[in-house]
Amino acid sequence: MNEKEAWDFIKGFDKSDLNNLLFDEFNVNYNTLEPIFRQGSCLLKTVVEDVVKYTDNGAPIKRHRRKIIPVHSKKIAGKRFWNEHILLLKELGGFIEEINNVTPEYVRSFEFDSKLMPSTWIVVRIDGCHFHIFSEVHEFVKPNDDRALNLMNLCAVAVLEKFWEDIVFAYGVSDEYSFIIKKTCNLYQRRANKMVSAIVSFFTSTYVMRWNEFFPQSELKYPPSFDGRAVCYPSTEILRDYLSWRQVDCHINNQYNSCFWKLVASGKSKREAQNSLKGG
Repeated sequence: MNEKEAWDFIKGFDKSDLNNLLFDEFNVNYNTLEPIFRQGSCLLKTVVEDVVKYTDNGAPIKRHRRKIIPVHSKKIAGKRFWNEHILLLKELGGFIEEINNVTPEYVRSFEFDSKLMPSTWIVVRIDGCHFHIFSEVHEFVKPNDDRALNLMNLCAVAVLEKFWEDIVFAYGVSDEYSFIIKKTCNLYQRRANKMVSAIVSFFTSTYVMRWNEFFPQSELKYPPSFDGRAVCYPSTEILRDYLSWRQVDCHINNQYNSCFWKLVASGKSKREAQNSLKGG
């Protein structure tokens, strides 16, 4: 039986039918499968007391530290689970009655779908989060590191290839990239959250996967993160204004950074270099 035949075979089965099939045909008791498979994982924040060191006479010195623990429960929205974890009661409050069966339609009714205006250019711009720290930790060449810039370019190329039918072109500088998406695009039904998250997550994963190609001698000490936003521009003229603004910003920032790092290389401290550029 192939995969399609298997799906067709169990179509219409209820929970009891599926349990019986597993047990009768394969001698598998579903209820004994690992909880992580059947119930998912709930991550809870807690504070634990750890021994950090010992005194000269052997007495332990303890400190409180934050810890996140995985928990598995048959009913994470149940009264018993809630009462077993004080944090949930404290942060979310308790309840008197058990929760009955909830319809998916009811829960989905609270979701907010922010759809972008039709027949407008969409620009999805991603920016590195705290990239000045990331660049220092990974010892990027100042003011510009062509390895880092070419890695950004490669990630943008990967995004264009993945969304070939929807993205017209892209413009990037430093730790940001703007992706210009067609007016007629209906990617994810123009839902902003889906569009932005898909592009940002794919860009970020590509950055991590391809890091060694550009920094073969430098270990990636921690993964980068990028945020993103989507903005609609109703006309080509306004879109051109946007692109002009980003390129002017590129020039201004690069000119400042070039001067700043030349001053630092000449022996000035970073504060002195900043004051010199302020005219102070």
